[in-house]
Amino acid sequence: MSYSQLLAQIPMFEDLASEDLETLSGLLQQRRYNKGEVIFHQGDVGTALFIVRKGEVAIRLSSSEGKEVILGLLGRGESFGELALLDGEPRSTDAVAREETHLLSLHQEDFRRFLSERPQVAMGLLAVLSRMVRRVTQIVHDSAFLDARARLARVLLDLAERQGQPAPDGGVVLPKLTQVELANLCGLTRESANKWLRYYTRQGVISYENGQITILDIERLRRDVD
Repeated sequence: MSYSQLLAQIPMFEDLASEDLETLSGLLQQRRYNKGEVIFHQGDVGTALFIVRKGEVAIRLSSSEGKEVILGLLGRGESFGELALLDGEPRSTDAVAREETHLLSLHQEDFRRFLSERPQVAMGLLAVLSRMVRRVTQIVHDSAFLDARARLARVLLDLAERQGQPAPDGGVVLPKLTQVELANLCGLTRESANKWLRYYTRQGVISYENGQITILDIERLRRDVD
């Protein structure tokens, strides 16, 4: 099976010629993970780059006390695991399947060989790494300078931009999250996240039913972050 069309949608590979996409497609291996299954742990040796073909992956940090922070949720066409392949260091995060997830993996040696022969991929990779640094910087900034309400608003806006789907009434439907997952994304306690979810629901900014959040007034959320 060829994955050229999927690869062409990934920023790191979008400038590749069709024949290069076919070559890369031939190097990929399929992997399947059940909901809740760990793809890799923080500290594991990095042996592959992963691309999401179907499903969703949570990238998270965990402490020895069991606390978690979710750094991001990745869906179809997004990649992860690049850092360990480049610097040879252990994985810096956990990666967990949030639902049944189908991944494509690219082995370290194949990835490095492919990268060395195609400089344009290296430029795309730099852009990917730059976005990762900006994302972590934003998380640190929000944790230090935003109150709980603004941190929730920021996360909802980010989810809307990256994974939101149009609702029939003109709103934006977000991917389903458990209360714990949403709190972890915000760097808040579950109680604090729920408090502000209820606030935004009362204000008519969002609807929240059976774990499904729909943004009804996106401009209001933006004002709360600015």
